[in-house]
Amino acid sequence: MPVYSMTGYASGQNGPTGSHSEAETRHAATGRLGVEIRSVNSRFLDLTFKLPEELRQHEPGLRELLVGKLKRGKVELRASIESAAGAGIGEPSTRLLQRLNGLQDSIKSWLPEARALSVADVLRLAAGDNGARGDWGPGLTEVTEKALKALLSAREREGARLAKMLQDHLAQLRKLTAQALPLVPVLVEQQRTRFLERWQEAMGLSGGTPPEAAQDRALTEATAFAIRIDVAEELTRLDSHLDEIERLVKKGGEIGKRLDFLIQELHREANTLGSKSATLELTRIGVDMKVLIEQMREQVQNIE
Repeated sequence: MPVYSMTGYASGQNGPTGSHSEAETRHAATGRLGVEIRSVNSRFLDLTFKLPEELRQHEPGLRELLVGKLKRGKVELRASIESAAGAGIGEPSTRLLQRLNGLQDSIKSWLPEARALSVADVLRLAAGDNGARGDWGPGLTEVTEKALKALLSAREREGARLAKMLQDHLAQLRKLTAQALPLVPVLVEQQRTRFLERWQEAMGLSGGTPPEAAQDRALTEATAFAIRIDVAEELTRLDSHLDEIERLVKKGGEIGKRLDFLIQELHREANTLGSKSATLELTRIGVDMKVLIEQMREQVQNIE
């Protein structure tokens, strides 16, 4: 399965559908339906709809459509109805003119100071009346499906880019792990020897030869110190996490939350490596690891 990003944008447009009589169709103002879908990262699926009044009744159907295709992300669906070119000057129907005239007379009987309707007012009301009669449901579903398909394609392309970046960073982390592994036994032995030498120097300054019991204690403490700075276990766990991340990226699908957890584990091992580091070389490797892991964390947060 592909890896999907939660970031994407898509839009679509079409015209209205509906069953009008020939006379109504001839006079009705045609329009164009537009749908935009924007998506950014989020821990869960968070849907927001911005619909005009004519389309608000279709929100449950749109929600069901998005939930069936998207698993995570903050998604905003915005729909609009725009008058097509020339639609604003369509001829109002006789029935509408009679209705407006009757309403105007009724209002003026109560409000004599009310302004009379202008030609522009009549045309605007006619356009709204014609638009309201259209059945936008089938067209809205169709254009939303097209936009959603385009959004999924965009999220898939972005997901492929993120997967490639993760693979590159995994390869770099493996190189750093390979550089650190040979250093571990050498550094442990060096620190153990250095500890014993300093202890013997201290005993020499105090005068006399250290007793055998004291030498055994020094050897035990030197060994314990060597164990504390041994990072072989951290490198092993880090390598195991890298294997799991690579497996998930190849598998694809809904892997974002799992990847986010593994990135936290990588960061913990890199921090431990840095805190145990007894040489500049291991410190440099630990810092380079944390830089790569932080870059991976930023991108993993965009994966579905």
